[in-house]
Amino acid sequence: MQPVTHEGESFRNNAFSPAEISNNEFYECVFKSCDFSNGIFNAGIFADCVFNACNFSMAKLFNCQMNNASFKDSKLLGVNFSDCEDLPFAVRFEGCILDYCLFAGKKMAGTTFLNCSMKNVDFAEADLSKSVFANTNLANATFFRTMLKEANFATASNYIIDPEQNTVKKAVFSLHGVVGLLNKYDIVIE
Repeated sequence: MQPVTHEGESFRNNAFSPAEISNNEFYECVFKSCDFSNGIFNAGIFADCVFNACNFSMAKLFNCQMNNASFKDSKLLGVNFSDCEDLPFAVRFEGCILDYCLFAGKKMAGTTFLNCSMKNVDFAEADLSKSVFANTNLANATFFRTMLKEANFATASNYIIDPEQNTVKKAVFSLHGVVGLLNKYDIVIE
């Protein structure tokens, strides 16, 4: 089946079915208040697309490409981004709820997470070099053998990162946030 290509289109208040996304290509499209929740999507391409106030909760994105995809004020609960194609994989999140998402093993250096909720997110073995976690809540997020070189956590909160299990060279942390780097030692800091 030949993929359907969409270029420069705007979609508003659409509820997308898997048939509408699977093997379809979206270039420079804008999605506003669209619902992708609980869908199972295969091999879709989203390049230079913007998702504003969309719901991707529990969506399955098998072999989908996310190339310069920007999510704003969207809900993406429980999405396994590890199922997306590795190259290209470039995303940006602002004001999003990403609780329980999986980014395990993803190469996503330079990613921006701005004003996001990322509770219980799994970043095991991901490359987040030079990524920015601005005003982002990382409560119970998993960092294990994660590349965090030059990542910025200066305004992030509630993270626990073991510097012995992760690469944190030249990463930026606030003085208040340093407590999250010492958590495994079970010490009291006053």
